Amino acid sequence: QVQVVESGGGLVQAGGSLRLSCVVSGGTITQYRMGWYRQTPGKERFFVAGINGGGTYHTDSVKGRFTISQDNAKNTVYLQMNNLKPEDTAVYYCTAAGVNADYWGQGTQVTVSS
Repeated sequence: QVQVVESGGGLVQAGGSLRLSCVVSGGTITQYRMGWYRQTPGKERFFVAGINGGGTYHTDSVKGRFTISQDNAKNTVYLQMNNLKPEDTAVYYCTAAGVNADYWGQGTQVTVSS
């Protein structure tokens, strides 16, 4: 059974940095399209960044500040977040999208204070 577990969230001041990690078990990350989404209360999950076959994608609002990467040996995907802004505050979710199913983690809270 595939499990996705995020970590690395926390409270940081505006302008600070955090690195989120996403560990996948029960499958290898190269089998999936890996991505990060975020969600604030009352709103839908919003795509932040994705990585697939070596290609990376970042939504416009985070370009130049966030970077998605992966370590195949550790079966882990990262989201390096720099120059954080209060509007980045959200629960961040990692997803592993496969042919037959999508797998989501439980989320990790990121709070950016002004």
